[in-house]
Amino acid sequence: MADLKSRTLISVQERLRDQVAHALRAALISGELRPGVVYSAPALAADFGVSATPVREAMLDLAREGLVEAVRNKGFRVTELTDRDLDDYTEIRALIEVPTVGRVARTATKEQLERLRPQAEAIVAAARKHDLIGYLEADRQFHLDLLGLAGNARLVEVVGDLRKRSRLYGLNRLDERGELVSSAQEHLELLDLLLAGDAAAAEACMTRHLSHVRSLWADDEKPAEPEPSALRLRSR
Repeated sequence: MADLKSRTLISVQERLRDQVAHALRAALISGELRPGVVYSAPALAADFGVSATPVREAMLDLAREGLVEAVRNKGFRVTELTDRDLDDYTEIRALIEVPTVGRVARTATKEQLERLRPQAEAIVAAARKHDLIGYLEADRQFHLDLLGLAGNARLVEVVGDLRKRSRLYGLNRLDERGELVSSAQEHLELLDLLLAGDAAAAEACMTRHLSHVRSLWADDEKPAEPEPSALRLRSR
């Protein structure tokens, strides 16, 4: 019985850590957690209404993803990215993903490609529901699974790391302007071109899509003040 209780306690702790990590990602996207600012685990824990331990664990998960960095004896700093960083990441992704998409168009079977359709549709559905976390999760899975059809696991790892480093801080502004759905629908367009076996058109679509993604980062307006309730796991 002691082992069962221990496993149950660990399971509850893991779920709480995951809930906190999910809320922190939402706060990063909304802009409530600002780049360059250091946040302490106890202070965030007070906002969440939980102990500091799951917050620290969640922050360490985000640090492994490149979203934050640990600051000794202070807490965690939200990673700052310059325009040059974003341009460099986008260029590397284009160099990798555009020709890889062309290869997939020439080699993947229709059955393999059709298995990606639910993911592409999930991206659109999340955009229509203004579910930014769901959008990012579905978008990441679609792109990495698509690249995986080329058969190079190391390539998928590299792109996955680049995606973590180039987070969509501007995604909420795109949603507010009503442009997120059109961006989401590009995934279905790309999939249809791949199914048609049109490698050149698929490469052009991927080039345009990556350029569109990069434009999300354009700091063309002052971010709106975030809602004060965003950093809460539950209402009080």
